[in-house]
Amino acid sequence: MSLFARYKEETLQTETSASIKKVVQKSKRFWEVESSLHTYLLDELKKHQGQTEAEEIKKIEELSEVFFNEEDSRLSFEDKQEVLNYVKHELLAYGPITPLLENPQVNEVMVNGPGEVYFEKNGRLLRSDATFQDDQHVLRVIEKIVAPIGRRVDESSPMVDARLPDGSRVNAIIPPLALKGPSLTIRKFSEKPFTIHDLISFGTLSDDMAEFLDVCVKSQLNVFISGGTGSGKTSTLNVLSSFIPNEERIVTIEDAAELKLNQEHIVSLESRPANIEGKGEISIRDLVRNSLRMRPDRIVVGEVRGAEALDMLQAMNTGHDGSLSTGHANSPRDLISRLETMVLMAGYELPVKAIREQIASAIDLIVQQARLKDGTRRITHITEVLGMEGETIVLQDLYVFRETGRVDDGRIEGKFTPTGIRPKFTDQLELNGYTVPASWFASEW
Repeated sequence: MSLFARYKEETLQTETSASIKKVVQKSKRFWEVESSLHTYLLDELKKHQGQTEAEEIKKIEELSEVFFNEEDSRLSFEDKQEVLNYVKHELLAYGPITPLLENPQVNEVMVNGPGEVYFEKNGRLLRSDATFQDDQHVLRVIEKIVAPIGRRVDESSPMVDARLPDGSRVNAIIPPLALKGPSLTIRKFSEKPFTIHDLISFGTLSDDMAEFLDVCVKSQLNVFISGGTGSGKTSTLNVLSSFIPNEERIVTIEDAAELKLNQEHIVSLESRPANIEGKGEISIRDLVRNSLRMRPDRIVVGEVRGAEALDMLQAMNTGHDGSLSTGHANSPRDLISRLETMVLMAGYELPVKAIREQIASAIDLIVQQARLKDGTRRITHITEVLGMEGETIVLQDLYVFRETGRVDDGRIEGKFTPTGIRPKFTDQLELNGYTVPASWFASEW
């Protein structure tokens, strides 16, 4: 390392340490007043139970004014407001991270410990000036999130997946597994579910691709959505599920219920972790098996990540057409490989060729989604599964996203291009009464 590079790194570390120290010192003075007000309000609000949220907010403001007049007249108006807002968030919501959760431009909130809170905005990770008092403060917020849905987090069960009332996905992990203190990650979901028009406006896919996927879902093709972490798979699954006709019976299966469908006939199932004695666990695989006895027209699995892949493929191959699911993979070909691995996790000594035949006959379409370097999310491939050729599953791309360059602000430009190949299942779409224009697949020369 050069002398200049070492100096630059040491300066950055010094500035960062000073910044963190400043936050901690400010927090120490701040928390003394905040803790006193919090305790005072808890005692006083017990005398005024049964109020609506609006009445409770008004009462908190009135009681806070009394507290500040009696206890600490040295605080400025701005300091009083800051303390009051923190206490409101603590009593009525999720503590210091509440403003981030309420900000519609924030996509994800990450708590690495009491003094480190980050958030994602417009595809960029930024550090927040919000801080928690200590590890116990973070734990209280985690408990407040997981308790209402029957989940728990403690030393015997130090990891938990949960959800907020609006469907936002929550993951928490605490010491001794998390070395810097309790860690909390919240993937936010829009209160109003995205529609296909939203995805088109975001540039996630083109109009032709949207119409094509609409027809495919309504024609009961089995579709897998593939992509990496944060690529938008669940949002796309929610949009594709909205294409399912209203008269069909839908069974959704998830680890933490996130899907928001508007159809009338929906049964939502959610897995359950083991209790404190290590018993009572209900896995995704158990729910997939059970769903087959529930007379589903469609089975929608939030994410396939283990042995349930075998049951899902068998369901797709035994009359449950039109099933939808997601899986982690970097390309359509990688998804096929991952499914093979997940089927083997079921514990059966199946020949690889038999597994591939199951996959090839079960899945009709793979929708590959990616989060690009500029933070935007794009459907990069729509790929048809053609079948087997020898011992290899044959795939063919119908649409691909091609990058064409970057604009001055760093945003990636590109276009969605049909490959010119008409899918093999076109006849099935037309038999279902849908017109398949040649323009959907017309390639540029």
